[in-house]
Amino acid sequence: MKIRFSLLARVVAAIVLGVVCGWVLPVWAVRLSLTFNALFGAFLNFMIPLLIFGLVAPGIADLGRGAGRLLALTAALAYAFTLFSGFGTYMVGRALFPALVDGASAALPEAAAALRPYFTVEMPPAMEVMTALVLAFVVGLGMAYAGARSLKAGLDELRAIVERTIGGMIVPLLPLYIFGIFLQMTRSGQVAGVVALFLKLVAVIFALSVVLLVVQFCAAGLAARRNPFRMLRTMLPAYATALGTQSSAATIPVTLAQTQRLGVERSVASFVVPLCATIHLSGSMLKITACALAVAMTAGLDVSAPRFAEFILLLSVTMVAAPGVPGGAIMAALGLLESVLGFDETLCGLMIATYIAMDSFGTATNVTGDGAVAAIVDAVARRWGRGRGDRMPK
Repeated sequence: MKIRFSLLARVVAAIVLGVVCGWVLPVWAVRLSLTFNALFGAFLNFMIPLLIFGLVAPGIADLGRGAGRLLALTAALAYAFTLFSGFGTYMVGRALFPALVDGASAALPEAAAALRPYFTVEMPPAMEVMTALVLAFVVGLGMAYAGARSLKAGLDELRAIVERTIGGMIVPLLPLYIFGIFLQMTRSGQVAGVVALFLKLVAVIFALSVVLLVVQFCAAGLAARRNPFRMLRTMLPAYATALGTQSSAATIPVTLAQTQRLGVERSVASFVVPLCATIHLSGSMLKITACALAVAMTAGLDVSAPRFAEFILLLSVTMVAAPGVPGGAIMAALGLLESVLGFDETLCGLMIATYIAMDSFGTATNVTGDGAVAAIVDAVARRWGRGRGDRMPK
């Protein structure tokens, strides 16, 4: 019987092994691991612009087709909740995180570490990150409005290639990359501060997720004129399922069933829930913003409001293209972490490790909030006079 380990289990194992092996491995083995990290990091930098263009352009084109006002309303609500999550997390983080990261700045690996890779290979990306993002916006919107089927078919194939590269190569190798990061930190005597920071972040992010869901369902309860806490309790099976699957798409059947138990019209739920599995990412936004702010503070980077406002606004669109694999959102965010916040390869590696360690909580928050979005859309649609099921998208 073949035993399969989840990505989370492999990442946790990589962190533990990195800490343990950092004390016992000889210098040549550590340098070998650093060489792999240098090559993998260079490949990630090469892939980021292709990842952004190959995922975002067809993703935007897909959103351009649908059910008119209902599509626009669903997208607007999902985007508003995602932005609320990002900016709310930033404001709370600015107040709480200085004490959280106090004394942790020495925990990050220094660029001038004593041990070096045996060799590196330059892999210049085909274009800059912002060039890829703007080009994806222009081409995606153009395809949506012009109905460019041939171009859309070609970019769908490019998206399939990018997703296969992520799921078949990048994600399977991430544990080795994370192992090398923690191996280097242990060798430098810096791992204790990073692990302590991770544990504090887990507690803070879980608390913020609960607050976010309460706010979303209070808004849904106000729109639907129902008890928001009963609505939230109804969606708990979807939350529990997402904790296990780590996939919004895989949880759709449960999310759909629980959303209908909220009293949402079936035709509305069957339209909104699958759409929100792609475009409603408030839980992922919360995790990435919180982790990025904590790591940036620890590294002494600029955490000003204008800098993070730019990051959050761009991330809320870029994450729409996140593929349906564990850790997809953070892979889509790497380019913005580097270009907007100034993260280097080591900081991006720490972000990946932190995000994946809490991936199930973000996914669970996303899918649970989908029920709130569906309840609001249903309430507004009824006020538009459509009636129960009348002219609703099938």
